[in-house]
Amino acid sequence: MKKISLIIGLFLFFGLTSVQAQDETILLENVHVADSTFLIEEGVASYYGTRFHLRKTANGEVYNMEELTAAHKHLPFGTMLRVVNLKNEKEVWVRVNDRLPKSSKRVIDLSKGAAKELEMIRDGVVPVRLEVPDQETIVSLIDYYQDNKPAGMRLRLYPKPIEFLRPNIEMLELMLNLPSEMLLSRNN
Repeated sequence: MKKISLIIGLFLFFGLTSVQAQDETILLENVHVADSTFLIEEGVASYYGTRFHLRKTANGEVYNMEELTAAHKHLPFGTMLRVVNLKNEKEVWVRVNDRLPKSSKRVIDLSKGAAKELEMIRDGVVPVRLEVPDQETIVSLIDYYQDNKPAGMRLRLYPKPIEFLRPNIEMLELMLNLPSEMLLSRNN
């Protein structure tokens, strides 16, 4: 047991300088769950269709119920969102071009085209998860809201994964198999 401890100790003290790095790069993931990295909000979604078709939206566009658009209480117009139906995990990308009433209990109203993609027409109202495409969008939303971030909205930055090189395990195995006289001779 002493011999193994001595070998491991010597390896740690002297061996690290002679260990060559492998070509393999490993990423340490400091991100919780890949899907939650860009999550900004969860709640209930509904859709709107024929009643508002061809009327002007809050940003001045003409609403087309077959396009992939959405109404949100306060996200900037043009924000791209990935909407995931939590009942069936179907997803769709939409662009915010309209406003929900401030008193609405829903987090988003989708165009009929987006509702079809999520297979929520029959249900009418479904639980959803809203995600943005990247960290840059989160940064721009943090800048947009400053100190007035809406309650319930999650705007968090996650560190980028850390890259490091894994030591060559074969070199460690070689050192463990060396006679102790050879390991001790490195001191001289």
